[in-house]
Amino acid sequence: MPFILELIMLQPILSSLNSKKIVLASSSPRRKIMLEQIGLKFDIVPSNFEENLKKDSFKTPLDYVNETAKQKTLEVTERLYGSQAPPPDLIIGADTIVTHDDEIFEKPSSRDHAISILSRLNGNAHDVFTSVVLVTPKSDSTLAKYNLTQFHTCTEVYMGELTPRIIQAYVDTGEAMDKAGGYGIQALGSTLISGIKGDYFNVMGFPLHPFAKEVLKLFPES
Repeated sequence: MPFILELIMLQPILSSLNSKKIVLASSSPRRKIMLEQIGLKFDIVPSNFEENLKKDSFKTPLDYVNETAKQKTLEVTERLYGSQAPPPDLIIGADTIVTHDDEIFEKPSSRDHAISILSRLNGNAHDVFTSVVLVTPKSDSTLAKYNLTQFHTCTEVYMGELTPRIIQAYVDTGEAMDKAGGYGIQALGSTLISGIKGDYFNVMGFPLHPFAKEVLKLFPES
């Protein structure tokens, strides 16, 4: 039922929305699939921002993911707004992290790193944060070229009690390597998760319901 709701929420403006130029500033295949499934049409322009912000310079993991999402989106925004072509009507950017005990877990850098991350999360609750940034052109004559809207969603995820053999077998499937926290809840990784509290799609990497609500604010039904 929740996914049907997301499909329906943008339906009143979908035709108008799909007549606009929309850009997804992300190379994530999961975000691409989720946005396509709700009927959105868009181009993909991956961000070139190097995700090298110093985690220990931020007070909280949320501060870190918010800034990373913002910088990733702004890199694409500045490129597109600096070109000769008219800017997009909507640029969508996002970043997702997994946190446990205030430690931030992004995508594993190696097989051993993936095993280490999952071993830390094993049998514990952790939080998944996704920060989303939406950029639209400025309609007035002020110096700013665009408006920026940012919001985040947090989901609490409970990982089951896993043996070292299970963790290693999962990592060896290859699924862990391109996902924050070293697992994907929508595929084989679903068997590792005993429960969640909050938005399931946020754990996949994009909170569809909050996104639809914000888009409706930016492009209200006429």
